[in-house]
Amino acid sequence: MALEGVDLDIPRGGFVSVLGPSGCGKSTLLAIVAGLLDPDGGRVTIGGETPHQARQARQVGLVPQNPALLPWKTVRRNVTLLTEVAGRADHAGVDDLLASVGLADVADAHPTQLSGGMQQRVSLARAFALRAPLLLMDEPFASLDEIRRTDMRYLLMKLWLDTAATVVFVTHDIDEAVVLSDRVVVMAGQPGQVVADHMIDLPRPRMPGIEDTPEFRYHTARLRAALRSARS
Repeated sequence: MALEGVDLDIPRGGFVSVLGPSGCGKSTLLAIVAGLLDPDGGRVTIGGETPHQARQARQVGLVPQNPALLPWKTVRRNVTLLTEVAGRADHAGVDDLLASVGLADVADAHPTQLSGGMQQRVSLARAFALRAPLLLMDEPFASLDEIRRTDMRYLLMKLWLDTAATVVFVTHDIDEAVVLSDRVVVMAGQPGQVVADHMIDLPRPRMPGIEDTPEFRYHTARLRAALRSARS
């Protein structure tokens, strides 16, 4: 059993991070919400529907650790892939989205011509292009160096603030969770359990440099203490 006694209610339009060490069931939880795994017990609903129903209705977008781009398609075609499958491609809107993430100049390039950070931008743009009300993100910046990772955090916040999407973001990085989130759910143990649930009351929009403020350090200290307590 990977999870035990997980009971969460995530409000519409919020940004919730699931924080915890490797092996505590974070990715399993996300896969269950996405309808990719069936729970052995309990119930998951998304706007009153099952995860399978929500996924079939294109109500859920998933951003994995690996950008998972199709190498034979251009950046633009990778971004429009999910909307084309859904039968509602908006190419004008996609061009605007590519411009907003700094990819307008490489719209006709192929993934192998892009850096890792640019590929991850394509993956983000693809998820937001679907306009799904729920976005599930499984450590999407884990493979990036710290500078690119920091840039991607603020890009993600910009995209999220421009939409009404609900985001559930899995990470093991405390600073990342605090920068991005309205709320951080801390998981630990095997099987994984929720050991803490913290509201992050930092004002928005959050700008680079917020990591150096006493308020930011207060929240990171609380989360570190929760993780230490769970291990003791």
